[in-house]
Amino acid sequence: MAYDRGLEERLCEYFQGRPDLDIRKMFGGLCFLLSEHMCCVIVGDELMVRVGPKDYEKYLAKPYAREMDFTGKPIKTMVYVASAGLESDEELNGWLSVCMSFAESLPPKRPKLKNSQ
Repeated sequence: MAYDRGLEERLCEYFQGRPDLDIRKMFGGLCFLLSEHMCCVIVGDELMVRVGPKDYEKYLAKPYAREMDFTGKPIKTMVYVASAGLESDEELNGWLSVCMSFAESLPPKRPKLKNSQ
């Protein structure tokens, strides 16, 4: 699993101090979760951003964004952002603000039940 380590450092700096942050290897990259909700994923040198269904078309129309088609079929709640669209801190922070706002808008996850065997 190869992903952009520089982008990883930038994301860790952005989310620094968030006690609800969890980072896991997923989707062949590195996934950033907030309160157990997927926020964004570094895949290679791109960022997969969770934008939600309501504003999907709006964010898909932005420069450097394209459909998230990891499985071959577009998922209309996430977009890929090419590395060229993440070069400045302002660009990256704008995308991170979007996915963070969406993740924070989701209801809390229910605790997982343990098997009682």
